[in-house]
Amino acid sequence: MTETVYLAVNGGLMRGMDANERLIAVNATFVQEATTDPIYRLFTIDDRYPAMLRVSEGGNAIAVEIWAIPQEGLAEVLIGEPPGLSIGKVRLADGKEVLGVLGEAIMCTQEREITQYGGWRKYLAHVGV
Repeated sequence: MTETVYLAVNGGLMRGMDANERLIAVNATFVQEATTDPIYRLFTIDDRYPAMLRVSEGGNAIAVEIWAIPQEGLAEVLIGEPPGLSIGKVRLADGKEVLGVLGEAIMCTQEREITQYGGWRKYLAHVGV
């Protein structure tokens, strides 16, 4: 039996987005929609993808999707992520921690903060994409 891990995604890897096929290609399965604990800020990187950062203050709950991904497929999915995104632990609103895609703080210093939208989908809807 293949071991799986739970992965929280908040951008292009979500259902219906441009990179979701990378999850499907490694036999990942959608588990549920969720929100994070309100300890994250979200930035748009040139309106191409989001970067979520854990912060000590000024955070908000961010909408994510939880996927069950076979361990052997995790590296393949993450290698395809844009530069500056990495894997870390994400705390969900229910107190559970799962692996998740996070941004490096340095990549967000000159980018627009979109935390107030509560997630990538809501931001894209706001800008009409």
